[in-house]
Amino acid sequence: MKKLIKESGLRDINSLAKRYPKAEIYFHQDLDGVTTAIAMKEYLENNGIKVVGAHIIQYGDKEFAVKKNDATGDVMPVLVDFAHGKPMFVIHTDHHDRQAGADETKSTSFRSSRSNVETISQVVSPKELFPSSDILLISTVDSANYASNEISVDQVISYLFKLDKNKSLEKNKMLMGLVANKLLLAFKNKPGFLETLVMECTPSLLNILQTIKRIMVEKGYAKPDELEKNKEDYVKSMQTNPNVNVLGNVIVQYGGGSMFKPGSYDRYTPFKNNPEADFIVIAWPLGLVQASCNPFKGERQLKGVNLGEIAQEVLSKWEDQLKQREIPLSTIKWISESSKDFNAESTGFTFKDFVALYGKEFKTMDNGREKLTHIGEMMEIPFSELPEEHRQMLDDITVNAWDFIQANSGGHKCITNISGLNFMGRNTRPPKGTGGYNRESEDAPYIKFTKMIQNEFVKLLQEKINQS
Repeated sequence: MKKLIKESGLRDINSLAKRYPKAEIYFHQDLDGVTTAIAMKEYLENNGIKVVGAHIIQYGDKEFAVKKNDATGDVMPVLVDFAHGKPMFVIHTDHHDRQAGADETKSTSFRSSRSNVETISQVVSPKELFPSSDILLISTVDSANYASNEISVDQVISYLFKLDKNKSLEKNKMLMGLVANKLLLAFKNKPGFLETLVMECTPSLLNILQTIKRIMVEKGYAKPDELEKNKEDYVKSMQTNPNVNVLGNVIVQYGGGSMFKPGSYDRYTPFKNNPEADFIVIAWPLGLVQASCNPFKGERQLKGVNLGEIAQEVLSKWEDQLKQREIPLSTIKWISESSKDFNAESTGFTFKDFVALYGKEFKTMDNGREKLTHIGEMMEIPFSELPEEHRQMLDDITVNAWDFIQANSGGHKCITNISGLNFMGRNTRPPKGTGGYNRESEDAPYIKFTKMIQNEFVKLLQEKINQS
């Protein structure tokens, strides 16, 4: 046992503690991200490193709007539960199948698991941080492994928890954890909400739930009864939404309907309204197609259908055209830095990000590699501040659309996504001003392409089901 304790932990944690007396944690915007950040905070402080700040990091343009920290001072930047690393992070831990941009990170912990908090709490830390029952619930939520744990859709989408004396203690704790997750998701976009949870909570779902309820009162957020009503109204409205159709046992949906009222939207509403469906294929107007199995049915991997393989087969139909279409680095940088949260303190989209995410096999101008040092320097400057001459230089560095979509997409047999389709309608960056594309326009080229991808996915999925 002494040997296990001695060998557990992050690489070089003792030397890092001597180098950095303080740390800031960057975390993904969901239950696993928040709980991993709380566990990491506990682990770092147990090793003498004071956590002084927490920041949300999210895929897409929000990824490059996060606060910059170059790690040259006494505050160590730490990244948890996120697949895209950056050179500025000293510690990077994640549980996804693959990571990008983590080559220069000093200390890493990449371990495929149901949740990242499971690794931090039960593997990295020499003593368990979150209770095992909490880890089970968090991992169940992150992997959507509901059927195996006999959890119904009504239990997952409920905002109300009441102790049931007829149920076991462990079952009550799991239902309590589900409510904590639902409330966390309801207010995750409130400024400073998730950051406060990370900084104030101890490793316990009960403590997280208590802290959420306290914040709800202090900030005047919607009460659980109001959230529950908004959710019920949303469920009812989606029953007749014209953008939701059921073809055989596949739900085909475009967009999420009206999601303005707090607590209304829930990703599992389609399965609440259509419990017999086995799959959903949903297209979003931001250029994303998602497909998943019904996690509340016992046979999630229905008839051996592999959604990840279907996604690749769908994309292969347009492979030749996508490989012939080039997306300029200028466009990628422009869109990547378009978040409303982007400011002078943001990391921005750098050349290292470009190489890390899209590989080194990109096209460039004649003798361009001799100029890459200069390109790297100019990429440190926000796109909005680049002169036209520099923007034109970035126009000449491109990645083909096939590689771009592959880099932004991923998944496995039970859930997968095809992402980055919105770049298909923005292959020319604005030469002047900020520009933009109307996401609400049904005539937008990339929205048409997104719907084409969705239709082909549904067609192939049904063929696979019939063949099986």
